[in-house]
Amino acid sequence: MNRPEGPRGRGTGENPENRFERLHVEYEPSEEEVLSPAKVPTLFYRDASRTILAENDSPDIPFRFSLNPYRGCEHGCIYCYARPTHEYLSFSAGLDFETRIMVKQDAPELLRQALRSPRWQPQVVSLSGNTDCYQPVERRLELTRACLAVFRDFMNPVGVITKSALVARDADLLAELAANRAAHVFLSITTLEDELAGRLEPRAARPPRRLQAIETLARAGVPVGVMVAPLIPGLNDAEIPAILAAAADAGARSASYVLLRLPRPVDALFADWIERHYPERRQRVLGRIRECRDGRMSDAAFGRRMRGQGVYAEHVAALFRQSARRLGLDNPLPALDVAAFRRPPQSGDQLKLC
Repeated sequence: MNRPEGPRGRGTGENPENRFERLHVEYEPSEEEVLSPAKVPTLFYRDASRTILAENDSPDIPFRFSLNPYRGCEHGCIYCYARPTHEYLSFSAGLDFETRIMVKQDAPELLRQALRSPRWQPQVVSLSGNTDCYQPVERRLELTRACLAVFRDFMNPVGVITKSALVARDADLLAELAANRAAHVFLSITTLEDELAGRLEPRAARPPRRLQAIETLARAGVPVGVMVAPLIPGLNDAEIPAILAAAADAGARSASYVLLRLPRPVDALFADWIERHYPERRQRVLGRIRECRDGRMSDAAFGRRMRGQGVYAEHVAALFRQSARRLGLDNPLPALDVAAFRRPPQSGDQLKLC
């Protein structure tokens, strides 16, 4: 029997064993399914979380709190570092991650409660600290837009990172925040090649649409940068100058990158993916990843996990620095400011004053 190609429009057809579950069901596809992979529907579940702000203590990340309206991500990016978090929900980091999405329907109200609390010290909150806040279902549910409206009401600064062109829909709210130095956006662009983008990130916006989103936000007065993430040694690193040039032409004002790392079980999913799509590059790509990760596929050590180490990692860093400097993208976006923070009156407060 030929090796199955996997469901159409998905990053992977694999559902590796959940490391935290004792029981695992191994599905054996029929010959018909192998020859004609079926579409796998996306299922949405209500997330009953009672808090909405996740706290981070990593020195590699420039924010303490993040907000994720969704857990799991339908974009299906094969390399996604968030895939293993789905295992904590008793799902798989593979196909489950992109087809079984937890939805925090109460996110806007929970955010409002958190910002209204006297315990809240105004500070930057990152939208998409884990999974993309503008994944496809956001077009229908508008939870991220509702959360941005809350940030606008309180003028609490927010930083957004996404690979979705849908962020341009919310340019009005982001512009209001940005006028008070309370918002900026990073668009993630991994490649300018449509074919590679479609295989790496099957349900994310294609590169031209992301560049158009940068242009829309920049014209609205929103500080916007480009995040080349992840940089995959031997696959998209040669595109660094072209990606930065295209982003600068669209209005980006800053640039950054993250070097790919592959924690378990993403390492096996990625190795399977590259064997399916680019078998001639498999040895080179995996070899260079290990070269940048001290012989491993991942390195979680603070100070190294974002940039890697070794000769090849240094080569990538130098190419990025030179390209960013030449294009004027080597400075950070303007710092976000809490000076405009306010706590708007609750409904009924006016009656209490009468």
